[in-house]
Parts: sequence; structure tokens; C-alpha cells
Amino acid sequence: MSRPAQRGMSGRAKAALALIALMALVPPLAALAGDPFLTVVASRMAVFAIAALSLDLILGFGALVSFGHAAYLGLGAYAVAVCARHGITDLFVQIAAGAAASALFALVSGAISLRTRGIYFIMITLAFGQMAYFFFVSLSAYGGDDGTTLAARSTVFGRPLLENDTVFFYVVLACLATAFGLLHRLAGSRFGRALAGTRESELRMQAIGFRPFRYRLAAYVISGMICSVAGVLLANQTEYVSPAYMAWTRSGELIVMLLLGGIGTLAGAMAGALATVALEELLAGWSEHWRLGFGLILLGVVLWSPAGLTGLIRRLLPEEGR
Repeated sequence: MSRPAQRGMSGRAKAALALIALMALVPPLAALAGDPFLTVVASRMAVFAIAALSLDLILGFGALVSFGHAAYLGLGAYAVAVCARHGITDLFVQIAAGAAASALFALVSGAISLRTRGIYFIMITLAFGQMAYFFFVSLSAYGGDDGTTLAARSTVFGRPLLENDTVFFYVVLACLATAFGLLHRLAGSRFGRALAGTRESELRMQAIGFRPFRYRLAAYVISGMICSVAGVLLANQTEYVSPAYMAWTRSGELIVMLLLGGIGTLAGAMAGALATVALEELLAGWSEHWRLGFGLILLGVVLWSPAGLTGLIRRLLPEEGR
């Protein structure tokens, strides 16, 4: 990798760490402002930042447009509900259960979906996502289409620490930092470079001895497992689980987050998720037709900065400051 590329990668990593550090200041600032709801919103922003990061692994680095990615968000959420129903309330056990279920679903669906390309891949992932959606709609024991309310948030080593919104926020922020660190190392590793190579030229990668299918499937499984962690945290944040978490429209929202922030940059995925949730809260406070305003903002970003917010920042900053 060239020196300029190394500096650019380091700059993006620093930008992501700066975002995480700024988010860590939200609870004390919310306390000073007398508005604890800001901490709740920040928790939601961090949860969707994890989901966006997971999707960026396969979309940004593998060029795999999945319209079924929200299925893993739902699997993680239902892992909380199912485990809690059977008396298992520990957060780490629920995360492990959600990750295992997502890994199995991603392995099976990915092994089939990744044998196709383009619009066929999009439609098959959409079909698998809808299959998961309607499966949980049919589970009347967990509320069916109406979903189910959780009795309480998960416990940590038997203690109800997550009942405190501030503690819960910092747990989510720690998960976000861990997910970013893992994906950052993965993207810079031999595996990440091979995955990016399959995006550029599959035939060339085959010619030099790589098997693109294996790399794509491994990335698909890892992406699903990380997204399931966001689902576990989302269920705890809302204390409610619903099949709506895995609807295809939710998958579309995750793609929009990447478009807004910048596809193929982990910092952009984080920024896009944070900006999307923040804009949703701000615009919804002004009008019930907030989606129209959000659509216009997204249209402006796509037209004037196809690389998203990260591309816009690179254009605005002087060359030596990048």
C-alpha cells in the first residue's frame, strides 16, 4: 500500500475515533442541558452505526448489495426475547445466541445467494429476508405481527446495570468501538484486501490463486453476526421486539445510511448512521412529513457529493489536511 493511501486510511480511522469520543460526551452534556432523552437518542444512533458498519463490510468492500441485511438485526432482537422467555437474561449469552443464529442463517442463505450476481443477488437476499420476516410474523407465541414487549433489559453478570440509560449508552458505545476496531483491522488485513480485490476483478483474483466465493461467504457471515449484536442492543434500547425490525424497508434504510455517509469507508458508515438518526429526530419534530425533507437532503448529497459526507469533507478540507 502506498504512503498516501496509508495516511488516508489513518485519517479515516482518526475521524471515526473522534466521532466515538464526541459521542462519549453526550450523557454529561444531556445532564447539563436537563434533557436525558438526548442520551436515549445517542444510544439509538450508536446501535444503527453498528448495523451500518456490518453492512459496509459486504457492500463497501465486497460490492454485495443486500436487501435482506435487516434479517440479522431481527435475529439478534429475537434472541433477546427467546432467551428471556426461557429465563436467560445475561447480555453476553444473548449476544452469543443471536450471533450463532445469524451465522447459521448467513451461511445457508449466503451459500445460495453468492452464486448469483447483480440484480439476482439483490432479489435472492430480499427473498431470504422476507422469509425470515414472515417466519417471525407467524410466531404467535411472541406476538406475531404485533411483536412482544420485554419485561426488562438484559442483565450483566446477573445485575440489572442496563436499566440505567447512561450505563446502557456506554455499553452500546463500547460495542460500537469494538465493532469498528474489528472491521478496521479486518479491512486492512490480507482477508480485507482479497475481499476488495474480488470487488475490482473476480477473474483476476481467480487467476492469482484466490477463491472469491470463500472470501465473500466468510464476509457475509461475519457481517451478519455483527449486525445481530446491533439487534440485541436495539431490543434492549426499545424493550420491544417486532418482525418490523427485519422488514426489507429496514434494509433499505441501512443502505441509505451508507449512501449518506460514504460507501466503502467505515468512518462514513458511522457518520451516515449518526446523521440519519439525528435528521430523523430533528425533522420529525418539525413536521409529520419529515421523510420528504430527508429525501431532499439525501438527493442533494448524492448529486453534489456521490461519495457521501466523507467525500464532501475531503473536498472541503485543504489537501494537506486530509
